[in-house]
Amino acid sequence: MGIKTYNPYTPSRRNMTGSDFSEITKTTPEKSLCTSLSKNAGRNNQGKITVRHRGGGNRRKYRIIDFKRNKDGIPAKVIGIEYDPNRSANIALICYADGQKAYILAPEGLTDGMTVMNGETAEVKVGNCLPLAAIPVGTQVHNIELQPGKGGQMVRSAGNSAQLMAKEGKYATLRLPSGEMRMVPIGCRATIGVVGNGDHNLIKIGKAGRKRHMGIRPTVRGSVMNPNDHPHGGGEGKTGIGRPGPCTPWGKPALGLKTRKKKKQSNKLIVRRRDGRAIK
Repeated sequence: MGIKTYNPYTPSRRNMTGSDFSEITKTTPEKSLCTSLSKNAGRNNQGKITVRHRGGGNRRKYRIIDFKRNKDGIPAKVIGIEYDPNRSANIALICYADGQKAYILAPEGLTDGMTVMNGETAEVKVGNCLPLAAIPVGTQVHNIELQPGKGGQMVRSAGNSAQLMAKEGKYATLRLPSGEMRMVPIGCRATIGVVGNGDHNLIKIGKAGRKRHMGIRPTVRGSVMNPNDHPHGGGEGKTGIGRPGPCTPWGKPALGLKTRKKKKQSNKLIVRRRDGRAIK
């Protein structure tokens, strides 16, 4: 994938960049693998806003992605690489030898006509999905399960990959993109390769309207509000927040306060945290 620039016929267009979609080979989605996606604008089942600054945006169809990759021993041919509006990565439409179609995350280097396979007997090559027990140490993987059979949950966004560092007993040790070293049950599956569309993080949005198309509403800084709207508000001109540390609009500590539970069960599986410290 490459990054394209635009002719600056407006000031916002001057700094805007976008994808050239050079990896995309199929433009229309597979209807049988699409479902409607209702908008909830950040609201929960009670209608209360639980995630702020959401709403509007273009209409989308959800593409059903096969994160489990549990159809073993049947080769599947890649029909095309598609754009997915619901994620940063591109997706690949594959067709198994028995005629069933599925979407998978498109890794770097996967192209039309290539064959992918799932299961312990699959070859260790880009796009194939195997248990960690069958993957050689040092291999880069993505779409990693946390529990066998649950489906891939980790390392799914564009340009990311984890490295298999060691295998010992019931667990395999992975180095995640954040730098965290984590143990995962050795029966969990992972897909070989790096997630494609790696230049996604280089795209410059360029204008506020483009964020609105994505369904993201404006965010206003607390320091420019009135004191009755935010703890940081008030004062003449630009002033400090007047507190020991930054707060949310409801007065709770923000920006840096650690919220992870001290006795979280998965702590025992984390060998080294992403800040480089060992879990005690």
